[in-house]
Amino acid sequence: MSQRSPEGGGARGARGARGGRPDRPQTVLVVTGREQLTPGMVRVRFEAADKEVFAAGFGPSAYTDRYVKMSFPQPDGSDIVRTYTALEPDVEGGTVAIDFVVHGTEGIAGPWAAAVEPGQRIAVRGPGGAYSPDPTADWHLLACDESGLPAVRAALAALPAEAQGYAVVHVPDAAHRQELTAPAGVQVSWVTSTEPGALVDAVRALPWRAGRVHAFVHGEAEAVMHGIRPYLVKERALPRADLSISGYWRRGRTEEGFRAWKQELAAAEG
Repeated sequence: MSQRSPEGGGARGARGARGGRPDRPQTVLVVTGREQLTPGMVRVRFEAADKEVFAAGFGPSAYTDRYVKMSFPQPDGSDIVRTYTALEPDVEGGTVAIDFVVHGTEGIAGPWAAAVEPGQRIAVRGPGGAYSPDPTADWHLLACDESGLPAVRAALAALPAEAQGYAVVHVPDAAHRQELTAPAGVQVSWVTSTEPGALVDAVRALPWRAGRVHAFVHGEAEAVMHGIRPYLVKERALPRADLSISGYWRRGRTEEGFRAWKQELAAAEG
């Protein structure tokens, strides 16, 4: 069983009710290229088979965490659905990019992304979304591991030039670091460690700023939900309306096992 993300690279675990447009039409995307960003992350670029259908789904959005549900056909004729962050959607050009964390042959989407060739097609639905940086906040806190990095990248790109705050990214080693563009007032920190609690420790060690913070925290569920969330909500008294937080995967669980765990967590918390 995987000891790291079973899918990763913007992959979202099972979600509750979210924003966006779940009724948007199915879009068929055609692969145009593949790029190895780091030893563990691949970016796949797509062009819509039908640009009108693409425009209907990918029209103007207020969200930076916009995501699509990708259907991966299986040999038995069924589809397995995985959720990924949609990057750089160009409505007029009908293009979009998606980043995938790849851990060898583990998972469904990662191996697909590592081997996919131009011309291959895949169906997606969406995008949905629920978060964008609040320009009225005094400062911003963005924290993630590799699975949340695509959404954090999009959030950083949307921040105003005068924005203040922190972006903390946990990766296993320095080879997995990527170029990130952020406003001058946003300090970007890379936590290079294989320790499960490294992201929690890094967030707790940040100097806490005065004023209202708007936070976006996504990654491995144990670290995010059981480590960082209590710190922000209980110790720092962050209002839940100012916090977008979710586990994208669970250490030691398959995607299906993680979904069951997340449903159990939601039921236990009411």
